[in-house]
Amino acid sequence: MLLSAQAARHAHRLLAARAESALIPSLSSQGPLSMADGYDVAKNIMDIRIAQGEVMVGRKLGWTNRAAWPGMGVAEPMWAPLFDSTVRYAPDNRGIQSLAGALQPRLEPEVVFMLGKTPPPDASIGELARCIEWMAHGFEIVTCPFPGWKLEPADAVAAFGMHGALIIGETRPVSATSRPNLGAVLAMASVSMSWGQDGVMTLRGAGFGSDVLDNPVNALWELHQLLQRQPQFPPLAEGEIITTGTWTEAYPVAAGQTWTSAFSGITLPGLNISFV
Repeated sequence: MLLSAQAARHAHRLLAARAESALIPSLSSQGPLSMADGYDVAKNIMDIRIAQGEVMVGRKLGWTNRAAWPGMGVAEPMWAPLFDSTVRYAPDNRGIQSLAGALQPRLEPEVVFMLGKTPPPDASIGELARCIEWMAHGFEIVTCPFPGWKLEPADAVAAFGMHGALIIGETRPVSATSRPNLGAVLAMASVSMSWGQDGVMTLRGAGFGSDVLDNPVNALWELHQLLQRQPQFPPLAEGEIITTGTWTEAYPVAAGQTWTSAFSGITLPGLNISFV
C-alpha cells in the first residue's frame, strides 16, 4: 500500500508528464502498485485539478470488454473523472481535433449518457436507466504517458484512466418509454469505423454494443456498483456525463487522418473528425 506522500508524488509526476507531453517510466516499474494504490493516485490528481479550477463533469469507463480481462489481469471495469478541460461537443457531428501534446493517442468509439437525476445507492439496472436523460455518440482519445503502452492495470487507473479527450456528437433525448429497453437495443446495435488520408477512406473495424459489459446501460450500472465500494469518491449525480467504454479496439491515430463512424440498429448519427 502506498504511503500518502508517495501517492501525491506519483500524482504530481503524472500531471507534469501531461503538461510537458513527456513519457515517464510506469509507476509499477518503481515498486508494487495495487489497484487501490492506483485509485489513491487518481484521487490526488482529482483533488489537485479541482483546486486548480477545473470542473469535474462526469466519468469515463474503461476495460468494459470482459474478453480482454484475463490478458490484462483485471476482473472489473475501471473509471476516471472527466473534466471540462478535456470534453467538447460537436453538435453537427463533425469536427477538427488537435493531437498536439497527446501522448501515443488512440481512438475509441463509445456511447455517452447524461444523468438527468441522481440514482439511489441501491439502484437496479432499470432504476439507473430511468435516470438517463440523453445519450450520444462519442469519440474518446486515449493517451498513455508510459513508453510503448507498457503498463499494469493500476498504472492505467492512476494515469487519468488513459483519458485524453472526449468529443461528443449530437445528443438524443431518451424517452421514458424507451428507457426500459435501452440496454437491449444497444446490445444489438453495431458501429463501424473508417479512416482516411487525402480523401481516401478505408474500413478499419467494427464492434457491437454487447461487447461493452453486455450493453452500455449495464456498464453504467457496473460503474455505479463500483463507486459504492469507493467512499473516497463522490457517487454518481444528476448532470454527470458518462462515457461507457469502447465498442472496438483502440485505434492509433495521427495528425492528417480523418475518422468516421456509422451505427446500425440504433438511430445515433456517426461522427466525422479530422485530426491535426
